[in-house]
Amino acid sequence: MIREQIEEKLRVAFQPIHLEVHDESYRHNVPAGSESHFKVVIVSDEFTGQRFLARHRAIYGLLSEELAGSVHALALHTYTVKEWEGLQDTVPASPNCRGAGTLA
Repeated sequence: MIREQIEEKLRVAFQPIHLEVHDESYRHNVPAGSESHFKVVIVSDEFTGQRFLARHRAIYGLLSEELAGSVHALALHTYTVKEWEGLQDTVPASPNCRGAGTLA
C-alpha cells in the first residue's frame, strides 16, 4: 500500500520515463510485513539541470507525509534521460542491512 502511494505521487509530480519503487523492508531488521525501507529508481526530464541534492530534496518534500510516518529509509537513484542512457539501465545494488539479524 505505501509502495503504491509513493509510486503514484512520483508519477504525478515527475512524469518519469522509468520508475521503480522497491520495498526492501524484508532485507532489514523489521517485523514481517513492515513497509519501512524503499529503493526508488526514477528517470525524468524534470531533473535536467538539477544537481542530485535538489532532486532528492524535491522527492523528500513530496514524500514528507510518508517519511514522517512509517517509512524509515528511502534510497534514491535519480537520473536524467541522458544519465540513464549512460548507465545502460543499471542501478547500484542496495547495501546489506547493518542491523543485528532479523526479528522473528
